[in-house]
Amino acid sequence: MAARANFDRRTALRAAAVLPLAAAAGCTGADDDAVTFFFQARPEEAKARQLIIDEFHRRRPDIRIRTILSGPDPLQQMLTYCAGGKCPDVLMAWELLYAGLAERGVYADLNEFLDRDPGYAAELRADGYPTLRDTFVWRGGQYVLPEQWSGVFLYYNRALFEEAGIRPPARWSEAWTFAEFLTAAQALTRRDGAGRTRQYGFVDAWVPYFSAACFGMNNGAEWFSPPVRPARTNIGDPRFADGLQFYADLAVRHRVAPSVGDRQSVSAQDLFRSGRAAMLMGGHWLYSEFTGHDDLDFDVTVLPVGPHGGPGAITDVGSTGLAIAAASPRREQAWEFVKFATGPEGQAIIAESGLFVPVLESAMHSPGFAKAHRGIRNLDVFTEGPAHSRRMAVTPLWGKVESLLERGCNRVLRGAATADSLAGRTSSDIDELLRGAV
Repeated sequence: MAARANFDRRTALRAAAVLPLAAAAGCTGADDDAVTFFFQARPEEAKARQLIIDEFHRRRPDIRIRTILSGPDPLQQMLTYCAGGKCPDVLMAWELLYAGLAERGVYADLNEFLDRDPGYAAELRADGYPTLRDTFVWRGGQYVLPEQWSGVFLYYNRALFEEAGIRPPARWSEAWTFAEFLTAAQALTRRDGAGRTRQYGFVDAWVPYFSAACFGMNNGAEWFSPPVRPARTNIGDPRFADGLQFYADLAVRHRVAPSVGDRQSVSAQDLFRSGRAAMLMGGHWLYSEFTGHDDLDFDVTVLPVGPHGGPGAITDVGSTGLAIAAASPRREQAWEFVKFATGPEGQAIIAESGLFVPVLESAMHSPGFAKAHRGIRNLDVFTEGPAHSRRMAVTPLWGKVESLLERGCNRVLRGAATADSLAGRTSSDIDELLRGAV
C-alpha cells in the first residue's frame, strides 16, 4: 500500500499528511448556492462520481454540486474545514473513521430524512445489505448511508493456476482451508538456482495487519467485541492469534510471500500485474489496475478458512458512504443528492462503471454490473461479498487503537515475535483504552 502513489479508501485510513483542499477539475467555481461534495478518489473513481453528479444535475437542474477533492488525510481535513465554519455539505465517510465525526456532532442523523419518507426508507432497507447499513449506525443514529462495498478477497492469475493444476473456490460458502491455501501458495512459488524468488505464491496489496486480522477472523474469532463500541479486542484469543500467525508465516516461515523488507522495494500490484505473483489480496479498488491488460488473465476467489472458522469464508465490511454535515445550510438539497447517489439510480451508475461494487442488491445483480465485469467468471465473489462481511471496529478511538495494533502486529509480521505475545501488553493496552470510551 505504501508504494501506491494515488489515493484510495485504504490510503485514507493510514495517511498522516495534510494537503490543502482543492476543487476538482471541471467543477463549477465558488458558488454559495451549490452543494459542496467532499470526497477522496483516484482519477478513475473521480470520473465515476462525476457520472453520478452529471446524471443528478440532469434530473435536478435546480441543485448544483461543487466537488472538493481530499488529500491523503480526509479526517483531519474535515475537522479543520468544519472548525473554520466551512464544512462541506456532503461528506464521504469511511467505516473505520466515521464514528469520531458522528460523536463530535459533525454529521447529521439521516433518520431525520428517512423518517419523513418511510416508503423510500423501506425500499432502501429491502434492497440493501444490513451489514453495510448497520455499520454506519452510531448510538442509534444513521449518520451515513453506504455507497460502495470494498471488502477484500483474492485476485489470482488463471494461467499460473491452470499450469499448476489448481482450481480455487468460486464462492464464499465454498472456501478453501488454510492447509489447501498454503499448499497452493507453495506450488505457485518459484525460485532460481540461487534461491532467489522469481514468482511468489501470494502477495498483499492491503494493510498487512488488517489482512492478518482477516485471517484471524476466518479462524473463528472476532477482532473486537462487540464490533460497534467495542469493550475489548480478541487478539489474545488463541484462534485469532493462530490465524494471524498463519498469515505472518506465509512470508516469515514458508517464504511464499514477500518479506517486510521486500515489500519496500516492489509493490504487490506490480508483482501480480507482471505475472511474478499468482495471488494478490486486495479489494475492488484495484480492479481497474488489472483489467484491460491482455497479458494478464485473472479472476477472483475467496479468503481461506482456518480449522476453527467456517463453514464459509468472511471478509471485512470495507464500506464507504455519504454523510451530510449537521451545520449545512443546504441540508435539504444535500439530502436529495445523497438519496440519489446511494439509491437505485446512483447505484445503477456505479454498477455500470465497473469501478465500485454497489451496495444495493438490484444494482449488484444487474446486467450492467455483470457487463462491467465480463472477464470475471467467479462473479459471486463480488455479489455475495457484502453478505459475508464482518465489521472490524467502530469506535471514535480508532486512531489510537490502530497505533497500538500497528506497533504490536508489525513485530509479529517481521518475525520478531509470535502472535500469542499479543495477548500480553498489546491486548491489555487496547482494552484499557476501549474501556474508557464505553
